[in-house]
Amino acid sequence: MDFLSTLGLFIGSLLANTFASLAGGGAGLLQLPLLLFLGLTFSVALATHKVASVALGLGAALKHWRSGNLDPALTVYVTLAGAAGVVGGANLILFVPGPVAEALLGAFIIGLGIYSRMRKSLGQEAFPKHRDTIGMIIGCLGLSAIGILNGSLTAGTGLFVTLFLVRWFGLDYKQAVALTLVSVGLFWNGLGAATLAYAGAEIYWPWIPALLVGSLIGGYLGAYLADKYSNKMIKIAFEILTFIVGAKLLVGVF
Repeated sequence: MDFLSTLGLFIGSLLANTFASLAGGGAGLLQLPLLLFLGLTFSVALATHKVASVALGLGAALKHWRSGNLDPALTVYVTLAGAAGVVGGANLILFVPGPVAEALLGAFIIGLGIYSRMRKSLGQEAFPKHRDTIGMIIGCLGLSAIGILNGSLTAGTGLFVTLFLVRWFGLDYKQAVALTLVSVGLFWNGLGAATLAYAGAEIYWPWIPALLVGSLIGGYLGAYLADKYSNKMIKIAFEILTFIVGAKLLVGVF
């Protein structure tokens, strides 16, 4: 790859991961199509994107940990709750065509954005709830289902987790975004990448350094902006990205 292509790859990764780190997901919206445009096949691009996305979670984790936005116990819970689903979904995508599933996911993500827009006070303040045994079990089932989508589809499931944490567990947007980026960006995507590689998917390693640097810096920068701005601003960024990602998934089917 020549210098201009490497620079374009870095800039695309930086922009995608900065916005994703601010809004709580959606890095695949720009990063995956960029890899496809530069010539990778879908399976190779997906596995390569999953590896690079780990750096997004790492960059965001460094900032959010320093800022005190992470609940360690809840982070471990979310990570483990979705782990089995991620492994199952990553194996599933190698054998099942995804267009219909992506269209349904796109429509559902747009629905999440509309729901958030209509609920003006949603996620503006933290109101912890469903922390009893039954609530945690139901939350685990919900996160496992989202984990299947994360392992098998390309973009948008982080947004799903963000709103789930706000709605079910009563987190504010700042807390939910921080938790999503660490649990999903760092651990779920890392597990998904490892599962894809073990199942035989190829990772295009020559592009990984530029993607990792862009993802790491973008993750930290987005987390810095999320920590600096209000829950209202993060909510708006989340809603904008749900509409963009949802539309992208729907258009990609046709």
